[in-house]
Amino acid sequence: MRTIRHLIPLVASLLLALVARAAADEPTNLITPVPGYVSYGEGMLDASRGLNLYISGKLSAEDMRRIETAANECGIELRRAKRMPRKEFLCLTLDPGCASGAEGYSLTIDSRGVAITAAAPAGLYYALQSLGALVSDALTLPALSIEDSPRFEYRGILVDISRHFRTKEFLMRQIDVMARLKMNRLHLHLTDAAGWRIEVEAYPELTSYAAWRKPATWKEWWNGERGHVWEGTEGAYGGYLTKQDARDIVAYAADRYITVIPEIEMPGHSDEVLATYPELRCTQQPERQGDLCVGKEATFAMMQTILGEIIEIFPSEYIHIGGDEASKGSWTECDDCRRRMREEGLESVDELQSYMIHRIEAWLNERGRQIIGWDEILEGGLAPNATVMSWRGEEGGLAAAAAGHNVVMSPHGYCYIDAPQDAPYSQPESIGGYLPLEKVYSYDPAPATMSEDVARYILGVQANLWAEFIVTDEHYEHMLWPRAIAIAEIGWSKPENRNYQLFRERAVKIVDAMLADGYTPFDLKNEIGNRPESKQPIDHLARGKKVEYLLPSRYYAPKYAAAWDDTLTDGLRGTWTYADNRWQGFLGRGGVDVIIDMEEVTTIRSIAADFMQICGPGVFMPCLVEIAVSEDGENYTKIADIEHEVVVDELPSFKSFGWQGEVRARYIRYKAHRSAYSGFLFVDEIVVN
Repeated sequence: MRTIRHLIPLVASLLLALVARAAADEPTNLITPVPGYVSYGEGMLDASRGLNLYISGKLSAEDMRRIETAANECGIELRRAKRMPRKEFLCLTLDPGCASGAEGYSLTIDSRGVAITAAAPAGLYYALQSLGALVSDALTLPALSIEDSPRFEYRGILVDISRHFRTKEFLMRQIDVMARLKMNRLHLHLTDAAGWRIEVEAYPELTSYAAWRKPATWKEWWNGERGHVWEGTEGAYGGYLTKQDARDIVAYAADRYITVIPEIEMPGHSDEVLATYPELRCTQQPERQGDLCVGKEATFAMMQTILGEIIEIFPSEYIHIGGDEASKGSWTECDDCRRRMREEGLESVDELQSYMIHRIEAWLNERGRQIIGWDEILEGGLAPNATVMSWRGEEGGLAAAAAGHNVVMSPHGYCYIDAPQDAPYSQPESIGGYLPLEKVYSYDPAPATMSEDVARYILGVQANLWAEFIVTDEHYEHMLWPRAIAIAEIGWSKPENRNYQLFRERAVKIVDAMLADGYTPFDLKNEIGNRPESKQPIDHLARGKKVEYLLPSRYYAPKYAAAWDDTLTDGLRGTWTYADNRWQGFLGRGGVDVIIDMEEVTTIRSIAADFMQICGPGVFMPCLVEIAVSEDGENYTKIADIEHEVVVDELPSFKSFGWQGEVRARYIRYKAHRSAYSGFLFVDEIVVN
């Protein structure tokens, strides 16, 4: 197992440069994540001859091994001391009475040595990560004092190993990086339609059948028959973690004070389970189903047996049970589900799902565990002790927190790092959109405007990396880092200590160190950035002019209304993503059909509008654009017919559809026709000059 020890000297050079320019008494952005308080003294500690390691306090043998390992990875030669040395020391003190909390620490460096104090072993471990980042190439350390503790107790990453399998070794490599960044939760998405990825002895066909498929890529599989094949079939793609693999991952993470949270999806996203054990389908339904039958007792017997084996492997307090995106359609036609609803007095399928969540929660609570699920578990009534992971936005999390439930914030707009992080044309295929590092870093899970009664239930934050389009390990690391570095700092550091420009400097150095160590993160120093057209408002003849929409009401989708009727002439061009409240989305047969009133007859020399195409989420170019003009609003003269062949392509694209010439008109009619492909048309501005 390779580590990221190359991070230490490279990051240290930047840190020392920041030391030189920082005021002596102000919080500074020296370590990733930036610590709570730093003050500087005079001089340096010369550690070139090594330091004498002395540990004070009662540590278990296991924690002692973990702490000594972390100390030895700091880049300084250490000698174990039996007594407290007077100089050249690294003294680690475990003091349960200190006020730093379970993960906080104090660290002091002067010319004599390094003193670290923490209330718990995790604090000592995190202090050593900070110390390692301060070691220079010359093995010198700046004189300083740090008081540090995390803002949130939950600082996590979700790794999806269902859509495309990731090995034990891959996961351990990511754990190495997480440890350096003081992250403490690894959420493993183990099951989904595309593959079951954890050994279950009671149901061996989950790994001998449901873990394998043809073809290898999720996209081809999803667009095809979505079948599974037996392990050993020629050309089969798949894989799974054995129980021993999972135990190895749990132990490796625990040595770095990281808890692994397993996710077993229910009742939705269970296509692979139903393909393997069709008796758990609802009655009188076609073959392809994704929702477990909640009416059958066999469903609960199977899920409880599976969870029984899971909790033997994973000691995590939380067990993630999914709960998202269940279609619930088959339940209304299922005799067993209808019977269950009658017997339990349930009035809706939402309540039927809630019945399952409550029942699974009670079963896990009896065994000392808690459930966590996506925010859909709120529907139909939240289970009494459930923790909510809010992904569709912040609303679900806020509602759960207001009701006294713990919440992990993971909103799609900031924490779903499966979208491109740079100009989409320069990035590997993805689900679409645009989520750069700066936007991720701007997120605050509990801003000052949030009431204390709600904020107290916000446990923390998590980045989610879904793998539908991520086939290789190299691509996965490219998507994960450096955006997960931003999540680490959001979870640990106080908002007043965070500064994006300083963070980006450090992130560039971390990325360079990872590249040197064989990782494949996005090369941040070569970032292209946002769409150039979006960076400044544009002034043109039609800016601020009234736009009339000729299609029936709902002419544009309310979710993508942007600035509503003002969007197409507000002077704002779109970014790389349609979810930026600048692009206006049209859904339906009619396409785009609008009239701009220039208010007076005007000499016009060009008319144009930009469209985008991102095929994955169903965003396509128009196949035809018509432009016509009129002086009186009654009689129109067509001045352009622009035909375009719409071709499905993996890479996002942007294209301008326009006319140039000279004409006098007051009214401009711009009409864009959708192609044979169903989906959205997105336009940002109709520019008239």
